[in-house]
Amino acid sequence: MSPDERANQPSIIIVMGVSGSGKSTIAAMLAMRLGWLYEDGDWFHPPANVEKMHAGEPLTDEDRWPWLRAIATWIDQTRRANRRAVIACSALKRAYRDILVGDRRDVRLVYLKGDRSLIARRMALRHGHFMPPSLLDSQFAALQEPGEDEDPIVVSTEPRPHAIADTVIGKLGLASNATDSQSGGITRPAETGSPGGSAL
Repeated sequence: MSPDERANQPSIIIVMGVSGSGKSTIAAMLAMRLGWLYEDGDWFHPPANVEKMHAGEPLTDEDRWPWLRAIATWIDQTRRANRRAVIACSALKRAYRDILVGDRRDVRLVYLKGDRSLIARRMALRHGHFMPPSLLDSQFAALQEPGEDEDPIVVSTEPRPHAIADTVIGKLGLASNATDSQSGGITRPAETGSPGGSAL
């Protein structure tokens, strides 16, 4: 890839959506396919936030600001190091995305848009996730879908993960590895790093 081609492609992909939409799965799969670094927004939560979510208490904006700033710091560090990465992060509100994306033209949003009943069924089958399914209503209540001015890639959560990843990679015009087993520069394997998908 020429320098000009790379300059027109993202350095960071944020896979966003409500809890249970498959952010961690899709973000990890994209990272493997692209040979990029992988992170999960859940790993940036302070212990107090995790305890609240375990207890079924929705996070407030005051809880979220330090978490979002920590992710934004990681994004800037990754960009300065000329690395490329995918991160799963709910990024439900426009104000949150303004912190994560802002004027960073090389950061792109992928919004996993799903039907509430489908996501609720998936959450009921999940184990080890620190957000109870009862908090799904608060997620949808807080969700502000990204507008056209945010230039999101919007994909349905209904297809199988491989098909979703294919769609995202195609829309971004990126080249992927031949198989998902080529993990490239992933920093934390999805099957061992996260206690579940991204939460609030």
